[in-house]
Amino acid sequence: MNTDVDHVIEARWVIPVAPPRMTLSDHAVVLSGGCIVEVIPASAALDRYPGARRTRLPGHALIPGLVNLHTHAAMTLMRGMADDLPLMDWLQDHIWPAEARHVSAEFVREGTLLACAEMLRGGITCFNDMYFYPEAAAQSALEAGMRAALGIIAIEMRSSYASDAADYLSKGLAARDALKNEPLLSFCLAPHAPYTVSDATFERVATYADELDMPVHVHLHETTQEIAESERAHKLRPIRRLQKLGLLGPGLIAVHAVHLAPDEIDLLAEHGCHVAHCPSSNLKLASGIAPVAALHARGVGIGIGTDSAASNNRLDAFMEMRLAALLAKGASGTATALPAHSVLEMSTLQAARALGLDDRIGSLTPGKRADLTAVRLDAPELAPCYDPLSHLVYAAGREHVTHVWVEGELLVDNGVLTRLDARELAARAGAWQKKLGG
Repeated sequence: MNTDVDHVIEARWVIPVAPPRMTLSDHAVVLSGGCIVEVIPASAALDRYPGARRTRLPGHALIPGLVNLHTHAAMTLMRGMADDLPLMDWLQDHIWPAEARHVSAEFVREGTLLACAEMLRGGITCFNDMYFYPEAAAQSALEAGMRAALGIIAIEMRSSYASDAADYLSKGLAARDALKNEPLLSFCLAPHAPYTVSDATFERVATYADELDMPVHVHLHETTQEIAESERAHKLRPIRRLQKLGLLGPGLIAVHAVHLAPDEIDLLAEHGCHVAHCPSSNLKLASGIAPVAALHARGVGIGIGTDSAASNNRLDAFMEMRLAALLAKGASGTATALPAHSVLEMSTLQAARALGLDDRIGSLTPGKRADLTAVRLDAPELAPCYDPLSHLVYAAGREHVTHVWVEGELLVDNGVLTRLDARELAARAGAWQKKLGG
C-alpha cells in the first residue's frame, strides 16, 4: 500500500485524452500532492490504496480540466451591454468608450472573479486572458484557485492602465516578474491586433518572445475589414505582415483566423503556429466561419476559446465544442470532419500545448497536475449513452459538470463553488451594471 496517495477518484468512465480516442470503463485516477500518480482500474485502486480518501462518480465521465484558449475575463461585467452589432461598431462605439470610463484594477479584479466562477462551474480549469491590469486578473484567478495564462497586452491606444505600447509592455513584464513563482500562473505576450499595433511594437514583442520563451497571443484575420485595411496601410495581408516582422512560429496563438487563403493555412502549418477558435463570437459578430476542417487537416494546432462574455455572452466550453464540430462539418460538407475526440483534444491538450503547458495539464497522464472535471452522463436527457466521449461534445452541457479540481483541490463540489460565493459575485455584478449605465 502506498501511504503517500491522498485521493482516489473513481468514475464510470475515465477519458484521458492522451492517447486519443481512449475511454476507460470503471477506472480511477489516483492523486498525490496535487499530481496524478496513476490511472488504473477502480478495483485495483481499492486493493492498492484501501486507506485513501475516495470520491465515487458512478454515472460520470472524468476528463482533464478544460482550457479556454482565448478570453477577456474582466469583460464579463459587460455581458449583453451592446448586442447585435458588427465588430468595429461594437468596439469603437460601445466597448472602447465604456472601457475608457470605467476600467480600473477593481473592475478587472471583480470582472475576472465573476468569470472564474462561471468558467469553473462549466468545467474550465485554465484560461488564457488578454486584458488590462493583468496583476488584478492574477489576484482573482488565485483567489478562485484557477490556472491562468495572463496576457501582457500591447496596444497603441492610451488607457487608464498605460500611456503607450512601451508602457503596456513594461508594466506587463513587471507583473510577470512579480508573479513568476506562482505555480498556477503563466504569461503570454498579447499584442492586441494588427490594426491596433505598430510594426515597431510587433518587433519589440517578437524580441521579448524569443528572449523570454513566451507565447504570443494576438487577434488575427478576424474580419475582412481588418484584412482590407492592412492591405491599404501595409500592402500586405496581416498574416504576411506578421511573417515579415518575425512573429510566425510555434509560439504564436492566432485568435479567430476566420479569413484565411489556402496558402495562409499552409503558412500557419509550416511555422507550427496555433489557432484559438472562437465559434460563437465569430458568428455573433458576423465575422464568419473559420476554416477549421482545413486547418485541422493540415495539422495546425487548434484550441477552443470562448472570447469574452461581452461578445459571446457565455463562457461555455461545452457550447463551443459542439458548435466547433457542427460548423466544421457544415462548412466543409464532410460529416467526418472534426470528430468528437478531436474536439475534446482541442479543448484540453491542444490548448495546453499552445500555451506551453502540455507538460503539466491537458491530459490525465501520470506526473501531470491534477486538473480534472467530472461530467454527469446518467441524467435522463442524456440517456442512453452509447459513447461517452461523443456525448461530451454532442449531448452534455456545462450544467452536467458536477466536480472540478485544480492541482487536486476541489473547487466545485456537486455544482457548488467551494471558494467563491456566487450570491456575493452576483451582487457585485449588479453594482457594476449600475455604474456602466445598464
